[in-house]
Parts: sequence; C-alpha cells; structure tokens
Amino acid sequence: MSTADTVVHIVDDEETVRNSLAFLLSTAGFAVRVHESATQFLALAGEITNGCLITDLRMPDMDGVELLRRLRASDAMLPAIVITGHGDVHMAVEAMKNGAIDFIEKPFSEAVLIESITRAASRAAERVQSQAAMDAVRQRVASLSERERQVLAGVVAGHPNKTIALELGISPRTVEVYRAGLMGKMQARSLPELVRMVMDVRIDPV
Repeated sequence: MSTADTVVHIVDDEETVRNSLAFLLSTAGFAVRVHESATQFLALAGEITNGCLITDLRMPDMDGVELLRRLRASDAMLPAIVITGHGDVHMAVEAMKNGAIDFIEKPFSEAVLIESITRAASRAAERVQSQAAMDAVRQRVASLSERERQVLAGVVAGHPNKTIALELGISPRTVEVYRAGLMGKMQARSLPELVRMVMDVRIDPV
C-alpha cells in the first residue's frame, strides 16, 4: 500500500476553495474527493479504509474541531490536517489535541500543503498496512484448534510448559508439540514475536 492509493478528502464550505485545493492536489498526483460540509463527510467517514483529511476550521454547520471530535468518538479518525486563518491558532491547537497531525495557516504555499498532505497520506498508508497485518493475525488465531488456543493462552500468560501441561492435564512434551505447531500456524519466528502478535491485536486466544 502506497501514498498513491490514499484518497485525500477535502472538507470546506467554500466551493472555490474546494476546487482550488482539489486541482492542486490532483496535479500533484493525489486522488481527491471533495465534501461541502463536515456533516456530509461525517456520514461517509466510517466507510473510508484508506484516506486522509484536509479540513477548514471555520465552517457554518460544524467546525473542524467538532468534526475531529466526532470522528474520534465514532472510531473513524483519519490522519487530518486543518487549515486555519489568522487568529484561529487556539482552535488549531484544539484540533491537534483531537487528533489532527498538522495545521496550516492561511495564506500558505503550495509546497507547504503538499509536504503536509504527503505526510498524512504516508500515515494513512501505514495505518492500512497495520490493519491488514492485525487482520492476518486474527485469521491465524481463528485457524488454531481448541487445544492449540489453550496452549497459546498459557504461553501468552507467561506460563512454563509444565504449568500449562498441569492445567490442561497433558504432558509437558505434548505441550511442546502443540506449541511448535501453533508457532508454525501463527508464522512466528520466536516466542516473543508470538506473544507480541497476540498482544498487538488484543485478542484472547481462548
């Protein structure tokens, strides 16, 4: 997944601003979608899997800070950049506190905007890759047998083979066999990597 696959969503109530930004970013090679209001964008945000956001702070229906708050609350937050006018720095700081990765003061140069959007697009691409990796780990856990999951739970809990064997009523040697099998299924090269996989996706093997 690359930044070229990332869609830049522009939210601004002024049509001339939307069109100007869309033209600039399209010329720079970004895929762009425009939205005339924060409410309109919010209705679609949950369906966006690989995108970043550039939004004005001051809009009539919902300002940029409130948009970011609602995105966070609905777990639909995207890497976001806010555009702020002179005197809006306090609001811009509030936007940063609510998840924005950058803010740009008007008037701004094309180079500054492109650089900021490139960072946001990179963040979006990394997030998609991370999500894909976590989904793969969940699928591997789902492929384990019930006994393998029980052994995995013991391993993640930090229990030695003898303790796991005692809890499950099997021999330590059998635990070793199950552990070797689940290491292969989980595609883990080491015990720390196996534990980290499960911890990262916050999944209970059992």
